[in-house]
Amino acid sequence: MAPRGFTRRDLGLMYRAARLYHLDELNQAAIADRLSVSRPTVSRLLAEARRVGIVRITVHDPDTLATGGDEALRLAGALGIEKVWLAPVAATDLGPALAEPVGEALREAGLGAGDVLLVSSGRTVWELSHEALPAVPGLEIVPTVGGVAEPEAWHQTNEITRAVAERMQGRPNFLFTQAMPAPAMRHTLVEDPEFQRVTGFWARADAALVGVGAPPAGRDSISTSVPLDDEGLRAGVGDVCLNFYRADGDAIDFPGSERMVRISPDELRKVARTIAVAVGTEKVPSIVSGARAGLFNRLVTDVPTAQSLLDALDAG
Repeated sequence: MAPRGFTRRDLGLMYRAARLYHLDELNQAAIADRLSVSRPTVSRLLAEARRVGIVRITVHDPDTLATGGDEALRLAGALGIEKVWLAPVAATDLGPALAEPVGEALREAGLGAGDVLLVSSGRTVWELSHEALPAVPGLEIVPTVGGVAEPEAWHQTNEITRAVAERMQGRPNFLFTQAMPAPAMRHTLVEDPEFQRVTGFWARADAALVGVGAPPAGRDSISTSVPLDDEGLRAGVGDVCLNFYRADGDAIDFPGSERMVRISPDELRKVARTIAVAVGTEKVPSIVSGARAGLFNRLVTDVPTAQSLLDALDAG
């Protein structure tokens, strides 16, 4: 429900003005030009955005700024990973809520021209691909899984790669194949020079931005290449880059899994900075077991999910 006295259009203008000012760092004159309003209107929009809670400014102790506070430090230690960044409120609107902490995590990676950033499929990464991300001209953006012919946009990895590259001013690289190609096509891909070039980035990646999938049996959206009728797969607790795993972190094989076009768990573990992005209580076992499997070493989540993770780990 919109705050009293404001329409959806009013709130939309406040949000756009606030993002342009606080995240894209445009001045008020430039924002006025972008939104086709007067400069005093921009000043009013920014003030009202703070008053209704669209913008919340916090002041951090510099000793805990890098990871987001004591709770983030506790969670990183409990999961056995290097760092955690937290969105301060529940991320009901994934892209806008997580863009700032994801931006911090990407800036911390220190990426430059010629470096390689891997990106996964999934709704969270897809939504982030439409938000402001740190500009790194010359950065190579590379998909971690195939995704051609998927009916849902968040499983179309080439589209996610293109969108992230546009946001970060990088260079997109594409995989023109399904996540699980037919045996004959899989054999052909191995010998294809362009396929070899793109998948060759996996072994020398500097960072990765990946989603963490919820338990397969409870999902309302999953790649069409995944055989959800497989009993072993339905017993899994999650996946990273279509690498499905059990509660103990062990990998799950299923019919056709040997043909999957996906970065391997061993290749993921060799990436210096793999940033997982996941929120929601349904993903608590997925996050815990993914960290246990070593499939990521950094995490961006929100405060409610962080508390649920700590509660589960304390109880475990």
